[in-house]
Amino acid sequence: MTEISVIIPTKNEEKTIGICLEKIQNVFKENKIDGEIIVSDSSTDQTPVIARSYGAKVVTPDKVGYGYAYRYGFKHASGDYIIIGDADNTYDFYDIPRLLEPLRKGEADMVMGSRLKGTIKKGAMPWLHRYIGNPFLTFVLNCLYRAGVSDSHSGFRALRKDALEKMNLRTVGMEFASEMIVEAVRKDLRIREVPITYHPRRGESNLSSFSDGWRHLKFMLISSPEYLFTLPGITLFLSGLSVMLLTWLTGSPENTLTFITGSLLTIVGYQLFALGIFADIHAAQQRDHEINRITERVLKIINPKRSAAAGTGFLTLGTMPIIEILDGQIPWYGGSSLTTIVALTAALIGIQTIFYSFFLAIITGE
Repeated sequence: MTEISVIIPTKNEEKTIGICLEKIQNVFKENKIDGEIIVSDSSTDQTPVIARSYGAKVVTPDKVGYGYAYRYGFKHASGDYIIIGDADNTYDFYDIPRLLEPLRKGEADMVMGSRLKGTIKKGAMPWLHRYIGNPFLTFVLNCLYRAGVSDSHSGFRALRKDALEKMNLRTVGMEFASEMIVEAVRKDLRIREVPITYHPRRGESNLSSFSDGWRHLKFMLISSPEYLFTLPGITLFLSGLSVMLLTWLTGSPENTLTFITGSLLTIVGYQLFALGIFADIHAAQQRDHEINRITERVLKIINPKRSAAAGTGFLTLGTMPIIEILDGQIPWYGGSSLTTIVALTAALIGIQTIFYSFFLAIITGE
C-alpha cells in the first residue's frame, strides 16, 4: 500500500526536475518509504521525458494554472499522506521526513514548511517578496482567518489524504496556496509549521509578483465578505446616520452639504451591507461552509416578505413629504432642505430594499 504521494506541478523545468526527483527517490530509499511521485505537467520542453526516466507518473492537466495542476494531480494520488512542492529545486525535498513527522505522530492534519522561520539562502527570495509582499499577505490571511501561520505562500507542504478530501478546493491559479490554508481553517484542521531552507532557483521564474499577489489578496477578501462588504457597510451606514443626526440637531442652511454627505454615506453603507449578506450566502452555498454570525442573525429577522414590506414602508415615508413639498404645501417637518434630503434618503433605501428582497428570494429559494 502506498504511504506517500508526492505531487509536483511542472512547466518547463527540465533543468531542475531531475535533481528534485532524485532527492525524493533517495528519501524513499533511505527511510524505507513506499511512495509514488506524480508530476502534473504542462511543459513544452523535455520535463516530462526526464520525469518518466526517474520513475515518476506524468499526468497532463486539461487546463492551465498552478492550482489546477495540483488539483489534477491529487486525483491520481493513492498515498495516505500527500506531499506538494515545486520543481525548481528551491525547496529541499530531503526535508520531507521533517514535514511528515507531525502527521505520523497525529499532531497535525497539514504541515507547512516555513521559509521565514527557517533559512532563506542569498538570492533565493527577492527583497520585495521577503519583507513586504509575503509578510503583508500572510498578515491579511491571519487577520481574516486566524490561521496563525508565518509563511502563507510556502509551496512545500504535507497533509493527510483524508484532510485533503475535506477541503473544497476550487481555484486554478497561484491563489491555491491561500485557498488551501483557508479551507483547512474552515474545516477545523490542525496546521503546523516546520522551519525549512529555501534555495535560489535555476532558470526563469513562472511567477508574476503583482498579478499573483493581487490574486491572493482578491481571493482572501472575496472569501471573507464579512470583512470586504458587511463590516465596512455597517461602519459607513452608522457614520452617515451620525453625520445626519448631528447636522440636524445643529442645523442651519449652510450645513446642507454636510447633510448630503451623511446621506450618501448612509446609502452606500446600506448597499455594502446588503452585498455582504448576499455574498456570504452565495459563498456558503458554493463552498459548503457556514455563514458568518452577522448574516445568520440578519436571516433570523429578515426574509424576502419582511424585506419587501419594510422597503415599501420606507418608500412610502420618504415619498409623502416629497409630494407635499412639490405641491407647495407646508409639511409638518417645516419643508426645509434637510427634510427633503431625509425623505429622499428614506425613499432610496426603500427602493433598494424592495429589489434586494427579490434578490434574496432568488439566492435563498424562499
